[in-house]
Amino acid sequence: MKFAVVFAAVLTVAIAAPVEDRDAQVLQYENDNQGIGGYNFKYDTSNGIQRVEQAQLKNFGEDINALVVRGSYSYVGADGQTYTVNYIADENGFQPEAAHLPHN
Repeated sequence: MKFAVVFAAVLTVAIAAPVEDRDAQVLQYENDNQGIGGYNFKYDTSNGIQRVEQAQLKNFGEDINALVVRGSYSYVGADGQTYTVNYIADENGFQPEAAHLPHN
């Protein structure tokens, strides 16, 4: 299931990408699915996209368990600059941080 989600995300990026990015190759891919306890994965592509993510099961109270996800992704923008977004998704929702994103 997790592979299907990652594959769909990479496929979506590839379809929307310029022609030269559509030919990008996966240079590195690692996936460690720990079942209900969490997971770790990372990948790098030949067009400069990198992503790393890990999740751990956290108990939020009586019979309330959920995965807390931390990660980052980087890509090369049309201006040639590499952009990196770090994020966490937990009981407070999805929280991205990056120099190029507006701050509250």
